[in-house]
Amino acid sequence: MSIERVGIVGGGQMGGGIAEVCVKAGVDTIIVEINDDLVARSKAGIEKSLGRAVDRGKLDADAREVALSLLTFSTDRESLADRDLIIEAIIENEDLKHDIFRDLDRIVTSPDAILATNTSSIPVTRIAQATSRPESVVGMHFFNPATIMPLVEIIRTVVVSDDSVDRAAAFASDRLGKTVVHAKDRAGFIVNKLLCPYIFESIRMYEEGFATREDIDAAMVNGAGYPMGPLTLSDLIGNDTMLAVAESLMSEYENPRFAAPPLLKRMVEAGLLGRKSGRGFYDYT
Repeated sequence: MSIERVGIVGGGQMGGGIAEVCVKAGVDTIIVEINDDLVARSKAGIEKSLGRAVDRGKLDADAREVALSLLTFSTDRESLADRDLIIEAIIENEDLKHDIFRDLDRIVTSPDAILATNTSSIPVTRIAQATSRPESVVGMHFFNPATIMPLVEIIRTVVVSDDSVDRAAAFASDRLGKTVVHAKDRAGFIVNKLLCPYIFESIRMYEEGFATREDIDAAMVNGAGYPMGPLTLSDLIGNDTMLAVAESLMSEYENPRFAAPPLLKRMVEAGLLGRKSGRGFYDYT
């Protein structure tokens, strides 16, 4: 069954970006948020992003209007009943994800529909067990910003069907134009299992006074060829998200290299979440 109708649960930074990629690819897409204020914020963010694409010559004005015509918003999960693929893109909170997947299991009518999670670290099997159809639950991990980053990790659980995995991967690669990699269902998958210890060690280095934040970032950009430094990247991802990922990795592997640095914990407790809050390792106000 081809995927022509997509639903996104959560229209924030990640969900909004995934939705934008979908509508630019000509896919009928619904974003479901929890209230009208978040709907308005999500809609404004996507409209602004599409407008920037037009201004930069990466999208023509007619294509922008077509993309917007394919995008609808709702505060009612029942509106997802006819979707071929639903991608959950909320914060890294396992209990909330369980609630959503229990709801989707009840709401989505087609037995062929794929229920996907954009989790960056939580084992997908644990999320799938909230449904009566774990064979239809797959991990589809997009990267921020989804409109620019080409990668999607497809996560295969021990019970998911080959059909669900193959269709999710084909949609990401053939329809959305993404580069697809496949990973087993282990916390952090490929990218975050490798990336997070690097970011955590950079935070420890800064915390210990080994070097300034600017010098740590400049060293990795100019010495290792990275597009941005680790502290800037943590702010972009969200320091709260980094802390949640650390907790998932530690739970899975019990290895100190995955432990969240104390400074990261204090920053999250103080609301210094990065770009999303205006302050993190750097001030964005």
